[in-house]
Amino acid sequence: MGHSQTPLSPVVEAWATYRTRSADEWTARQLVRGKGDTTVSVVLPARDEAATIGAIVTTIREHLMERLPLVDELIVVDSRSSDGTAEVAAAAGARVVSQEEMTRGLPRLDGKGDALWCGLLAASGDVVAFLDADLREFQPRFVTGLLGPLLTDPSVDFVKAFYHRPLAQTGMVDAEGGGRVTELVARPLLNLFWPELAGFVQPLAGEYAGRRALLDQLPFVSGYGVETAMLIDVFEKVGLDALAQVDLGERLHRHQSIEALGRMAAQIILTAWSRLYRNGWVTTETPPASFLTQFRRGTNNLLPGLEREVVVTDISVAERPPAGPLREVMRGRYNSRAAVWA
Repeated sequence: MGHSQTPLSPVVEAWATYRTRSADEWTARQLVRGKGDTTVSVVLPARDEAATIGAIVTTIREHLMERLPLVDELIVVDSRSSDGTAEVAAAAGARVVSQEEMTRGLPRLDGKGDALWCGLLAASGDVVAFLDADLREFQPRFVTGLLGPLLTDPSVDFVKAFYHRPLAQTGMVDAEGGGRVTELVARPLLNLFWPELAGFVQPLAGEYAGRRALLDQLPFVSGYGVETAMLIDVFEKVGLDALAQVDLGERLHRHQSIEALGRMAAQIILTAWSRLYRNGWVTTETPPASFLTQFRRGTNNLLPGLEREVVVTDISVAERPPAGPLREVMRGRYNSRAAVWA
């Protein structure tokens, strides 16, 4: 089967033409002059990222808070780390929020989505930017690029990053080898069911920013479905024209094993299913199963005669409700806990 020469739909092509920008188009100084009274929060969810979080926090603090007052608030959400992530982040100058403490008394949810939800609850900025905490060779443009459209164009409500993602394996580097789950799962799903989102270069990018008034209306999916859910939800809430994407250059980070990517892919499919059901495109709220069976080299532990270790994982996803209606309640609940709200 050959490649189709069918062009992008006129809607997607028009959107990509005027809503795709480059981080080089803005300097931090220009954005400081243009932000006016708008306040900015940067949130980094972090689980066992002591090796990288300090450099990221230091770069943001020095370049975008002390030298130029672009970022008003820098929050690291410690997602139950065991390697000293919280201490490193605090020493570098971030305000550290404990996911464990913030959600105490609520149903326990694991994963990135829950940490992002905690970060949004803690944030007070009019604009909130989310960044992954495993980035290496971090540059200020990762922040300024995301903020550029939001601080210069009031018609933009949400900005998604894209970048080159080299994949380094056994001494070899594939310049475009990152983003395997995007190409194998997320992009096909979005193109089939939300074709208006086909113009997003990296729909699963962990770097994005939005107006808090919009983010406060969104549920947050636990686990690795959060980026898929957020992109679909903001599109359905404010429409394609209010969304933009920005080229941040090159992104270097830790890559996950193929098993971990399989679990990520399964959670993305489950997340998409919940949105398909919400739109009436599937008739049952959940798929028939929410467990993923994988096989790895090792001693058979379940199936006689099978020279593989069988690994079964619950990949179900849950959702936290929109943060907006809960913010003041949560602040009141934790205002006596200095470790959370200091």
